Amino acid sequence: MSSENLPAADKLGKGWKSYVDPGGAEEGFLGNQSFTRRRDAHQAAFEALPVGCAGQLPKGALPVPQYALQASYRTGADGPATALLLRFSDAGKASAYYRGYQARMSACGNTADAQLAVRGLWSEETAAAAVRRYAGAESFVEVSVVRGTTVALLAAASGESADPDVGWTRTVVPELQAVIDSP
Repeated sequence: MSSENLPAADKLGKGWKSYVDPGGAEEGFLGNQSFTRRRDAHQAAFEALPVGCAGQLPKGALPVPQYALQASYRTGADGPATALLLRFSDAGKASAYYRGYQARMSACGNTADAQLAVRGLWSEETAAAAVRRYAGAESFVEVSVVRGTTVALLAAASGESADPDVGWTRTVVPELQAVIDSP
C-alpha cells in the first residue's frame, strides 16, 4: 500500500488538505516528512475498535491485517482527520473484520454517561458512517468502507457538537472505493 491507495485531500471535502504530522514523544512516533506512515497492522486494527462503551461488545477475535497505512489530513475547518487502511490477505478476512468492526460500533451504545458513545448515521453493506463521542472531549465523524482485501476507516474531528456536519460522509465513499484496494 502507498499514498496511491488514498484519495487526494481535495476529493474528501472542500478545503481538505494532506498534513505532514511531525509526531513526537506524546504521539509515540517520529514523523517521516510524508502525510502517510506505515503502522503495525495488528496494533492499528485493534486501536480502531471502540473501547470504553456502555454496551456489551461482541466477543471473539477478528482477522489481523497484513499491512496498515495511516494518513493525516486537515478538514476544511482545519480540524484533524485520519485515514487508516487495513489490507488483509484475502477479501473474506477483510469482510470479516469490517463486519466485526460494525458489530462493535453498533453495540457500543449512545448513552450520555458512557466514556464512549457511538451514534450510527447510516449503514450499507460495504460502507457506514457514525459519530464517535468521548465523554468530556471531542467527537469524530467516521466513515468505514470495505472493498476487496482492504478496509478503510476515515475519521474527522467534529468538536463537541452533538450534531456535527455529516453531509460529506456519503460523498467520500466512492472516493475511497475508487482507490483503497488498488495494487
